[in-house]
Amino acid sequence: MKLSERVTSLTESATLALSVRAGRMRAEGVDIVSFGAGEPDFDTPEPIKRAAVEALRAGHTGYPKPTSGIPAAKQAVCTKLARDNNLTYVPEQVIVTAGGKMAIYLAIQALVEPGDEVILAAPYWVSFPEIVKLAGGKPVVVRGDEPRDYRLAPDQLAAAITPRTRAVILNSPSNPSGVTYSPKEVRALAEVLVERDLVVLSDETYEQLCFTQEGTLSYGAVSERAYAQALTINTASKSYAMTGWRIAYAAGPVELIAAMAKLQTQTTSGAATFTQHALVEALTGDQTQVGVMRAEFRRRGELMHAKLCAISGVRCPTPTGAFYCFPNVSAAYARLGVDGSKAFCERLLEEAHVAAVPGIAFGLDEHIRVSFATSPEQIEKGIERIARFLG
Repeated sequence: MKLSERVTSLTESATLALSVRAGRMRAEGVDIVSFGAGEPDFDTPEPIKRAAVEALRAGHTGYPKPTSGIPAAKQAVCTKLARDNNLTYVPEQVIVTAGGKMAIYLAIQALVEPGDEVILAAPYWVSFPEIVKLAGGKPVVVRGDEPRDYRLAPDQLAAAITPRTRAVILNSPSNPSGVTYSPKEVRALAEVLVERDLVVLSDETYEQLCFTQEGTLSYGAVSERAYAQALTINTASKSYAMTGWRIAYAAGPVELIAAMAKLQTQTTSGAATFTQHALVEALTGDQTQVGVMRAEFRRRGELMHAKLCAISGVRCPTPTGAFYCFPNVSAAYARLGVDGSKAFCERLLEEAHVAAVPGIAFGLDEHIRVSFATSPEQIEKGIERIARFLG
């Protein structure tokens, strides 16, 4: 059977592929320490689950009306963004989607013509370049300097912009590095971007899981000009432990949201109605559990980072958000006889029984991604295994 070039050229998600392989080994009785998880190891808070159950019992099981999101969910998004991010949106500027990946996909499809360029900072989330390529666009990857923990400097961003640049994707806190742009750094990037005719996709999936005292700054909250070019993307997946619920949202210019909504009518027909009722509770209800998770992830991140940095030859950015460390392990490649992060992770899984994600999937082949969305005991065990493997 002949398949389309667009799908045959698509790279499979490295994170999902790794989970399958590690799961197979675990089913065979192998004691695997999995650092591959891109999801919290907490359960969804009970009030959110109750809201979904009540919605089901109330008969909210049909198509969402409108497809772009039920009114209560859109208003909840507006309330959340005003409360937490100093962003003022009205429901017409909001779309609710079946997961954050779908929000990004719809936005890129609505914006990018074949040959248009989209700037990504490396390391980047695995799906960013693939989604751009599916639209016929060209991912332009800009690698920050390691001493800056790979944060882009304004001059690097300015040098990457061309007449074909249609969009820039910013992700803070970062998946995979756990690194967060400070409010000052976001403002400095905005000084470069607000003068350009482009759209800034601000992926704020992990903004509630930021460990710094100064917190994060939404790109759209920098200034009126930044607001006019910003698409703010967020999801309930990480902050509320709702990865399997597939519920997210985006807010931005009315014409862009309307275009995304039109695409949604011809793709998913929107997020499941009862999960949208759960989103309302997540965004407007008691936020205590978010703080509990954030404090625990910070504690685990400090533990994992300290242990990784104690291993000879390993360098690792300090995670200031999300639940990932992104160590540079390339000093061991020659000694181990591996040619990159993929071969390194394969041997790490087979020989040390630790699952990690190859850094090449995120644009940096010298690194691996390890998640601390697991217990401190598993972190201790897994890093000890990595240390022995590298020793």
